[in-house]
Amino acid sequence: MSRTGNDLAALDVAFVDDDADLRDANVQALQLAGFRAVPFASAAAVLERIGPDFPGIVVSDVRMPGMDGIELFRRLKAIDPDIPVVLISGHADIAMAVEAMSEGAYDFIAKPYAGERLVETLRRASEKRALVLENRRLRALATASDAESALIGETPAMVRLRQTIRDLADIDVDVLVLGETGTGKEVVASLLHRLGRRRARPFVALNCGALPDSVIESELFGYEPGAFTGAQKKRVGQVEHSSGGTLFLDELESMPLSAQVKLLRVLETREVTPLGSNDRRRVDLRVVAATKVDLGDPARRRDFREDLYYRLNVVTLRIPPLRERRRDIPLLFAQFLARAAQKHGRPSPRLGRAVERHLVENDWAGNVRELLHFAERVALGLPEPTPVHASVSGRAPANLPERLGAIEANLIREALEMHGGDVRATLLALGIPRKTFYDKLARYGIERAAYERDK
Repeated sequence: MSRTGNDLAALDVAFVDDDADLRDANVQALQLAGFRAVPFASAAAVLERIGPDFPGIVVSDVRMPGMDGIELFRRLKAIDPDIPVVLISGHADIAMAVEAMSEGAYDFIAKPYAGERLVETLRRASEKRALVLENRRLRALATASDAESALIGETPAMVRLRQTIRDLADIDVDVLVLGETGTGKEVVASLLHRLGRRRARPFVALNCGALPDSVIESELFGYEPGAFTGAQKKRVGQVEHSSGGTLFLDELESMPLSAQVKLLRVLETREVTPLGSNDRRRVDLRVVAATKVDLGDPARRRDFREDLYYRLNVVTLRIPPLRERRRDIPLLFAQFLARAAQKHGRPSPRLGRAVERHLVENDWAGNVRELLHFAERVALGLPEPTPVHASVSGRAPANLPERLGAIEANLIREALEMHGGDVRATLLALGIPRKTFYDKLARYGIERAAYERDK
């Protein structure tokens, strides 16, 4: 992997030498070569600034008062053995420098030396350091929990989502999670629970769309013996069981009206009355509700009670679908593939062109769940499906206009992502008028603010 001078500008070189003239001349030469070089007059000074995540290289003279370059190298090795250390030595110090290389120093350069020699060495060292840090990051992803892995991503929307989850975890507010099928709504709810003070109490999940209307109220609120035919003994409802913890209501839009009325009262009073009982029981309740329908839109809300929506909508977290964060797909896929290979006792397979093309061209209507299942198939060596492009509604496009619309929507999202949501830069990149741009955002349901980068 080659790097240009501009790429190197993001990396650090700590140049250590007690000779001010030599130090300044070398730092200036390295800066002209594209490095972000920082001068240090002593080994002690540079040690104060170096940690395990230091992204660059240390260049040090061997002979210095106080701590010499060899001792500095050994101190750096204790901090992070993978930090490249380049030693500069006179002819009398070559034996010491060779010994340091046997202990893991990256290279040594004998005085006098040409500037090109140092630059070339640092280019190679910077590539090595970048690979080391990238491998560490991928290993960290591979060992992340199932819950956290679904929220892997470096796009601005995912960075903000993770930060918002951390900010809300200890705050007792009800949260509405909006996202398409397979985006990880239960993952978000679980993280809100696990990262907050309620983690020692139960996390209770209830799928409102999976229960018949005749059962959901008894599941939510519980019942006393004799409350209805077949109720032979007392049952604690999920609301009461979640007291002190978190109640997660998935597919909220599917909840029948009768249950909505009772849930609204529970949310307002923080009291629950089991079926067949007149006793009100206090509950320490925190509700995280998930929906794949925008309940703020009256046309899509349909029979869902407006007052319940506003009662639950203290905070809304929107999870972007994969088609809006395509840059995150390789990271997620690498995580899922490594885990699937480990689970099935197989080596991680090499990716052929068909797999790479599928990752790029598929619109992932099933989102993270679909990507996870695809990684399982690749790990098992099963044939890949033919890529299916989804329309902006999430279903497979049926005709040419829908296919063109899906392509246009992706181009707009990519431009927004590239320019951090900046309207002017995005308009220049797309070459369309401002009004046309906003019309297309509305048509495709694209939220420009989701692409803004934090200042």
